[in-house]
Amino acid sequence: MISKNQMKLIRSLEMKKNRKSEQLFVAEGPKVVGDLLQAGFRPHSIFSTTSWPDSQQITEDELRRISFLQHPQEVLAVFHMPETPGGLPLPSSLALALDGVQDPGNVGTIIRIADWFGIDTVYCSADTADVYNPKVVQATMGSIAHVHIIYCDLLELFRQVSCPVYGTLLDGKNIYEQELSANGIIVMGNEGNGISPAVRECITHRLLIPNYHAGVHTAESLNVAIATAITCAEFKRRC
Repeated sequence: MISKNQMKLIRSLEMKKNRKSEQLFVAEGPKVVGDLLQAGFRPHSIFSTTSWPDSQQITEDELRRISFLQHPQEVLAVFHMPETPGGLPLPSSLALALDGVQDPGNVGTIIRIADWFGIDTVYCSADTADVYNPKVVQATMGSIAHVHIIYCDLLELFRQVSCPVYGTLLDGKNIYEQELSANGIIVMGNEGNGISPAVRECITHRLLIPNYHAGVHTAESLNVAIATAITCAEFKRRC
């Protein structure tokens, strides 16, 4: 049986300020929880309707009451946030940078895309959705355990790096006709406004994902997660 205090703590972690003060976050489902445990994330508490190791047994009704999912999945765990390394780690290979990507589903999906394409670092501006938001954690489908997420001042990051900085922009050049490198930072911008003006000034290589339905009224732009997948695929195909 879960206590009222335990339930109150879990539900409070839906809010960023509480996650930050407690240094805790919630993960749900066998895949996500299992990947985090395997990657060495330290559990604070685990609640399960089955026989998960080191878990507190709860009923399905109790799981529904603490879950952030529409359809709870057997296990919910509260994890300690990993310690943030000092200084600003610089990329040694290809990395992503998210400039104001605010939809939790998009951020989680992009982390999953990075994991799929072997990109192990994602830099995030302060106004990008919190990686420990339950919706982001769930959308990563466990990839949060494999990718380093670093929140930082992107302008400061770009001042320190000597590698190419790529950005997908409507005034860019066709990505399929441009020279791409195996190292660098790929910047993806806000869902509605794209890459911010200040960050745009730091981009050294402007890329465009072309629209192949010329002359026909189509969508104005791609979803940022889909654009990220296309861009990463082209980099990895050639580099």
